This record gives sequence, structure tokens and C-alpha cells, in this order.
Amino acid sequence: MTSRAIRTRWATAFGAVVALALAGCSGDDGGSGSTDDPIVVGISLPLTGDFSEPGKGVQRGYEAWAKITNDKGGLLGRQIELKILDDQSNADRVVADYEQLIGKDNVDIVVGPFSTRLVVPAARVAEEYGMLFVEPAGAANEVFQQGFKNLFYAAPAVANDHYNHLAEYLLALPPGQRPTTVAYAAMDDPFAQGTAYGLKAKLEAGGVRTVVDEVYPPNTTDFGSIAAKIASSKADMVVGGSQYQDGVNLIVALQQLRYQPKLAAFSTAPTSPEFAAAIGNKTEGILSPTGYTQKAPYPSNVEFVEKYTAQFGSAPEEDEANAYTTGQVVAAAVTAAGCAEQGECQKKLVDWVRGNKVETVVGPLTWDATGKPQGAHMIQQWVGGQIQIVLPAEAKETDIVYPKPAW
Repeated sequence: MTSRAIRTRWATAFGAVVALALAGCSGDDGGSGSTDDPIVVGISLPLTGDFSEPGKGVQRGYEAWAKITNDKGGLLGRQIELKILDDQSNADRVVADYEQLIGKDNVDIVVGPFSTRLVVPAARVAEEYGMLFVEPAGAANEVFQQGFKNLFYAAPAVANDHYNHLAEYLLALPPGQRPTTVAYAAMDDPFAQGTAYGLKAKLEAGGVRTVVDEVYPPNTTDFGSIAAKIASSKADMVVGGSQYQDGVNLIVALQQLRYQPKLAAFSTAPTSPEFAAAIGNKTEGILSPTGYTQKAPYPSNVEFVEKYTAQFGSAPEEDEANAYTTGQVVAAAVTAAGCAEQGECQKKLVDWVRGNKVETVVGPLTWDATGKPQGAHMIQQWVGGQIQIVLPAEAKETDIVYPKPAW
């Protein structure tokens, strides 16, 4: 007999006894179940398709959270069990996955996938079932314009605000030093466009002129024509609203044309451990926003880096950290509410997250009424062969390099 079947029989035959034994989780849902049963966390991730590279990073982050938590005794004395499905980077598939996880598999908790394109449809399913939905990668503004009541983004800032510190730095430069023209190329993806166009809006408001503005489909592999437009524009700065592989391909195409901008900023790609080798180790001066650094002194981050590295053989990156943060938010809510299952407990979890601060590996997080975090991203730059924090000044590990060296 499965643990799910055992839990059902316990709830039916001994509901009153269980409810008394698990004081603190009162309500119509009948308590949090036997301590012999796991807390099952349902997740759909893009393990294949366009978002497979970051999707696998998110998977590792969730797995690290489950292991570290279980090694300490789990939540409410119960072990965490992850049930992960592959949505193949497909929005229709992610809907079917969460319908299955919640409606058929009857998981206790659901957490989000990678990519705004997948988070929005997944969140709709969670909202219909009244489930708490903490997510690691839906950062575009449109996520927070849907009217979701149960969604919370587990990172410091939304996509449009990722480059705030960079925009402030550039616009504060003397007129003769700041870039005057910028070329933008962004994947047709809400997150990727959000990062690029959030910076674009701020720079244009400060008088910096846009000379190229290209949007490309998510499955684009040939960046020859886009790179040619950027190179021909001789823009002072290039901004890529990218995920991983598209960012790599565009940079390689620009290198082949010997285009040398004064500054180059790309979302997501430069923070991947495979990035340097993928572009021929010509990384010097490339910028990227990040909500995470392995060197952050938060106690849970020190533990996370140590134990993640022991588990996977290398230190965690931002995708892994955001997934781990998602788990931390869920764990804090479950611990505070004293329950984890579907039903009335989910409202307790949502209410608790909405009204409280959670200490995480990316720092303390709070949210507004739409689920938007109330923070800002740092800016990283490849300097001296490694990626380091350069902005804001109070968090920097080294000074920003501008103009960037040739690549």
C-alpha cells in the first residue's frame, strides 16, 4: 500500500486522534498526517527543451533544499519527498503537470517551475486549487499583473528592476563618459525582455539613445543577422535579454564580427558555470544582474554553499539558490502554520507568507500584495577571469571596469 493510501486511511479512521496529536494544525483539512508519511512537494520543471539548462539548475536547488532539510529531521517531523515532472519547456505541458500533481497525485505542496512563460500558466492552476505557490523564476512584471493571491517570487527583485544599480551608475557618469547609444536584443520571453527593457526605459529616460531593438524567438540559434545589425550600429553598449544558450550564441556572433562595445550586459548567461568556456574564455568586462552571491554571509547561505558543494561537487549558482530560497520560504510557512496539506491549511500558509519576513540565502525577503519582492539585484562583472559583484557600492567585491576590454 502506498504512503498516500496509508495517509487516507489514517485520516478517515483516526481523524479525531490525529487532530488532537497535531495541535497547532487545526482546521477542516484534518491535520498534517502521520509523521511516517512524507510531505510531498510537486514540481514541474523544463528538464528538456529551450529552458533545460537553467531548469536542471533549479532541480538541483530543490534537491539540495530537500536533502539539507531532511538531514535535520524534515518539516514537522516528516521527510520531504520531491515529485518532479518534465514540462519540456512547454506551457501546455506545464498546465497538465500541475493539474496532475494537485488534482490526481494529491501532493501536499507545489512550488514553481523555471521561466515566466511557464510560471504564469502554472500559477493559474495553483490559484484554482487554492494552493500556496512560491516560485523561483517568474520575474517579469506580467506575473504580478494577473491578480494572483497565492503567488510569491522567491528572489530579491523583479525583472524590470534587475539593472537598477547599473542604470544609476551609468547616468551618474559625466556626460562625456556615459554611453550615448545602446543596442538591445531580447528573447521573446517576458523575463528576458523584462530585464533588457527595464534597463532600456531607464537609460532612455536619461537621454541614452536606442539604435537597435531586436526581439527573437526562443528557439533562435543563428544570430548572424542580429549581430550584424548591432555591429553596424557601432553602439557604445549592447544589452542582451537572454537566457543561457541564446546569450552565448549572440556573444559568439558578435565576437566573430569583431564588434567591440564599451559595455556588454546579458541576463542569466554570464552566471552559468559553463559560460566562460562556451564563449572562448573571452569574458572580461561582461555584466549581468544577480540576486545571489556564494560569498553572502547569511548563516543559511554559508550552510547552503558548503552542503550543496558536497552534494553536487561544485558551488551553487543563482538558479540553484533561487530554488533553495523557494524551499526556505515554504519551510518557514509550514513550520509556522504547523501543517502542509491541501485544503484549509493552504490559506494559512498563504496568509503567513504575506504577513512575514523570511530569512534566506539571498537575504531577508518580504512581498507586496501582488507577490512581488521588495528588494534589488546586484550587478556582477567578469573581472580578472572571475565574476564578481561590482554594484552597488556597499556590496561590491571589486570596482566596475568601464569601458570593458576587447573580447
